[in-house]
Amino acid sequence: MSPRLQAFGDALLGTERRQRVRSARCLLACGLMAYSLASMGYFVAVDIAPAGPVLVLALFGLGGMLAFYAAIRSGASQRFADPSLTIAQMSFALLVGALAYTLAGRARGAVFPIMMVVLMFGLYSLTPRQVRAMSWLALLLFGGAMGLMVWRDPAIYRPEVEFAHFLVIAIILPAVSMLAGQLGRLRDALKRQKAELREALAHNEVLALRDELTGLANRRHMAALIEAERERCAAHGSRFCLAVLDIDRFKRINDTHGHPVGDRVLEVFAQEALAAIREADVLARWGGEEFMLMLPDTRLTAARLGLERLRTRVEALRVAHGSGELGFTLSAGLVEYTPGEPLVEAIARADRALYQAKQQGRNRVVAG
Repeated sequence: MSPRLQAFGDALLGTERRQRVRSARCLLACGLMAYSLASMGYFVAVDIAPAGPVLVLALFGLGGMLAFYAAIRSGASQRFADPSLTIAQMSFALLVGALAYTLAGRARGAVFPIMMVVLMFGLYSLTPRQVRAMSWLALLLFGGAMGLMVWRDPAIYRPEVEFAHFLVIAIILPAVSMLAGQLGRLRDALKRQKAELREALAHNEVLALRDELTGLANRRHMAALIEAERERCAAHGSRFCLAVLDIDRFKRINDTHGHPVGDRVLEVFAQEALAAIREADVLARWGGEEFMLMLPDTRLTAARLGLERLRTRVEALRVAHGSGELGFTLSAGLVEYTPGEPLVEAIARADRALYQAKQQGRNRVVAG
């Protein structure tokens, strides 16, 4: 699309997606109104309808629809529950149609398809109850127009013919309401399906990035975050630290107290660790009882102090279980990433430091 055409479309419809849809629908309704009133012009040309009243009706109909468009395009309609003003537009169009019926004389049967188009316009946006209300309004307006013209001009608007016309629309309008009900149920079913699909996709996205038990970043996501931090540090000359954390004697906890208690230990540790680390730090479940902690813009000394505080907090934790409370401790291997070093080597150094912490008696932080 050319820039000029794009600019014209933006000026005509707006730039916000929903407003563009509402404006486009209103312009379509304006076009339908103009076409319908143009047909009245033909009736004037063949001397079926009076020129003066038809001109007044044309100005009224087009002016009203353009007023709806201005309200939608300017954003003023957003103050209402229905920013599209669908019910208001349909009510106005039905009123114009009923007035056209009183002017069309012998050609008045041509107005009925216009009435149906107006009602069909709301089938996909209104609730079945609202469509029924519009159908009753159409019946009232056209029935009133028929009764008025039988009284004023019975020679053209013969009572038996108008009664037949009334019966026709009295049959058609309930059918429209039934169709609206079916479409409404289909629309609701589609909305539910879309909502369920969005929920499933969101859940899958969370599973792709997060550990299901602890809610922390999973290993794949953490690896991507570490790589992104490495690239950032290479560009800005900053440093970061990595730490591999391990719950001491976790296998014994599972074997002695059961896996549900072991899972609870992991959950409690994750909650405590997230509360203890900085907002910029990232904690992930690396596998089993192992966790990976990344500390951006941090040198080794400061990172070690932070890990010691975390280790002390974990040492004081207690997890309730059936026979009482359970304590556990934490070991950590900490390294500062060296610029140009492969990430796998930095993580391997952290693993070796963790191994040393285990060898030295656990419940400690060793820097590698």
